[in-house]
Amino acid sequence: MALFLLYESASGYALFEAHGLDEIGHNTESVRTSVSDLNRFGKVVKLRSFYPFTSALDALKQCNAVSEGILTDELRTVLETNLPKVKEGKKAKFSLGVSDPKIGSQISEVTKIPCQSNDFVNELLRGVRFHFDRFVGDLKPGDLEKAQLGLGHSYSRAKVKFNVNRVDNMVIQAIFLLDTLDKDINSFSMRVREWYSWHFPELVKIVNDNYLYAKVAKYIQDKAKLSEDNIPALTDIVGDEDKAKEIVEAAKASMGQDLSPVDLINVQQFAQRVMDLSEYRRKLYDYLVSKMNDIAPNLASLIGEVVGARLISHAGSLTNLAKCPSSTLQILGAEKALFRALKTKGNTPKYGLIFHSSFIGRASARNKGRMARYLANKCSIASRIDCFSETGTTAFGEKLREQVEERLDFYDKGVAPRKNIDVMKSALESIVNKDTEMDTEEAPVEASGKKDKKKKKKKKGATADEADEMAVDKAPETTNGDAVEDHKSEKKKKKKEKRKLEQEMELDQAVDDGANGADGDQDGTTKKKKKKDKRDDDDGEVPETKKKKKKSKSKDAE
Repeated sequence: MALFLLYESASGYALFEAHGLDEIGHNTESVRTSVSDLNRFGKVVKLRSFYPFTSALDALKQCNAVSEGILTDELRTVLETNLPKVKEGKKAKFSLGVSDPKIGSQISEVTKIPCQSNDFVNELLRGVRFHFDRFVGDLKPGDLEKAQLGLGHSYSRAKVKFNVNRVDNMVIQAIFLLDTLDKDINSFSMRVREWYSWHFPELVKIVNDNYLYAKVAKYIQDKAKLSEDNIPALTDIVGDEDKAKEIVEAAKASMGQDLSPVDLINVQQFAQRVMDLSEYRRKLYDYLVSKMNDIAPNLASLIGEVVGARLISHAGSLTNLAKCPSSTLQILGAEKALFRALKTKGNTPKYGLIFHSSFIGRASARNKGRMARYLANKCSIASRIDCFSETGTTAFGEKLREQVEERLDFYDKGVAPRKNIDVMKSALESIVNKDTEMDTEEAPVEASGKKDKKKKKKKKGATADEADEMAVDKAPETTNGDAVEDHKSEKKKKKKEKRKLEQEMELDQAVDDGANGADGDQDGTTKKKKKKDKRDDDDGEVPETKKKKKKSKSKDAE
């Protein structure tokens, strides 16, 4: 059986034919020893065809396709043109050796060409790669190295595809720095307290906050110079006038020792450094919050920015966190306790980093483990939505947070929580509603103008009252808002007066009908007479002349 070899180089596709080989007689070790000698290897493997790439962009495209196991049109053309055709229903008398089994399965599925990838084929391809510049004669001595270097750089750049606004490395570095700053600021603040307490020991009990203590120490410097005039400035720093007065009174009766001006300057400079670090820590926290809202908005809205950032940094990336099952996410950060429990056959930990969430603290002691398992489940869902969704939204995170709140109520009060499918449906509906609201807000103003024009047109066959009402509606359009309201109020008043008149007329008619009930016959005759006279008046003739005409017509008929 003939064996062909497909080699994807940086400059193009090369197809080799291996002849005179017996796979059973030649094992992998013998091929490995014969590869280094070109004279022996060149007799067995020969170049059949070479398809060069047109440009560096084309080379990158082909390389990406091969690495992902996709058969391109160019590669299919090369194979179908240079390899024997495989007839349907018959077994092929050759096989194609490839280095990657994924591309081999794709080739055999599309073109029906049998492919193989094993150690024997890999050793042959290693020999091809080792002597490739000698097989292709048109290549100059340094061309292949330049093509490999350029393709390697562009392939690496293409693999590192990321959105600048969604770089989780920035979050990992920020949370590491934030934790380090917390430790450093704490230790430095204690050093400031201890250092300045030699001079003013009473200040420690009055000012408890580390940042405020450093600020006050920097302002006071020498306690002997502190007087009543400094109370307003101390009040601005501390925020409480009573506390400022207490500091001044304590300075007057302080038991601390005096410090030299040089020592006081050093204390002041160190206190300033602590204050600067605290300010930078606050700015870094704001930066972390903004980055988490860009990278993982749902996770941040569910569990908080700091805890979510710690989970991402411990997992290595947002993608790694999304790949973790909820059981792994639950004990993320408690690996030492887990393996110690497995070694000693003790109780495994219930929670890791998610213990810092407020939900775990709010749960009762017997429900902390259940709450941690449930919260880890929701965090896993939120991280997967953030990692694989194209648009950033906090709708899912807010709904998942509502679910956790409902679960807390269920543990405390027994209120049944909603199902997950219902919550997800409501989240999707809220996203759709937001999109529709945005679309309606962006609708063109021309449509509203056309509607106004249609309203201005008068209806055909409108009555006089309707015409007056339309005139009243139309008149305010040219006036200001107050005139419009006046016209509307007048219109309402007219309608009310009209309804009152109609009701009064109906009542009068009913009263007349009731009073004339006894004289029904007379009224009936008078009414008939009146109607008859009215009809005759409409015709424009006297009733007597009409009777004469009718009599004359009846005589003629006889």
